[in-house]
Amino acid sequence: MELKEGDKVDLIIGVRTHLGYTVLINEAYEGLLYANEVFTELEEGVKTEGYVKKIREDEKIDVSLRPQGFRNVIDKDTDKILQKLQKDGFLMLTDKSSPESIKFHLQMSKKAFKKAVGVLYKQKLIDLKEDRIELKNN
Repeated sequence: MELKEGDKVDLIIGVRTHLGYTVLINEAYEGLLYANEVFTELEEGVKTEGYVKKIREDEKIDVSLRPQGFRNVIDKDTDKILQKLQKDGFLMLTDKSSPESIKFHLQMSKKAFKKAVGVLYKQKLIDLKEDRIELKNN
């Protein structure tokens, strides 16, 4: 198998199962995209890019729509939050917001949201309020 973990690949979304979505990887391999890692609507037959998450001993392949590795993921998430903040000046989400609300507004998990907010806070780019996040005026 010429694929390795972390590779960027072309995906064709297949059938939804109880675990997630079957996918065709680079028009050559079958894989699985777990439902708990999907934060957008997917339809059968849609082509998209993904990343090899894990190649199991039985040569089954787990894929993700997000790049693998903390640095790759956190940069994308912080950029997404910053874009929303630059557009509106604030974001009506906090670490107390529900996972569903975060998924609806940002198409990311609560865990990813909290990590990205932590990075932005440490960089002194945002203020954390009781009911919202505000972009600092530098």
